[in-house]
Amino acid sequence: MPTISMFYGIVVYMYLMDNNRHHLPHIHTRYQGKKASIAIESGDLLDGEIPRGKLKLVQAWIEIHRENLMADWDLSINNELPLKVPPLQ
Repeated sequence: MPTISMFYGIVVYMYLMDNNRHHLPHIHTRYQGKKASIAIESGDLLDGEIPRGKLKLVQAWIEIHRENLMADWDLSINNELPLKVPPLQ
């Protein structure tokens, strides 16, 4: 589970070859013991939980970096390590 970014206490990561469970491009987040899966294309919460304010931060970050995240998704489903994505500042 390579970490691709960290900001405001949120850790963002992707699993390698992780296209079976949600069947669409997504990221995983961890914040204060809570975990969530979030769609890259829509920013929708797919699974888990994350505080509403932190979800909004992740959604804004996805909006800014969607192209990079899609490229990372392609790498990860092909069992290649995704690249780091700049944090939200």
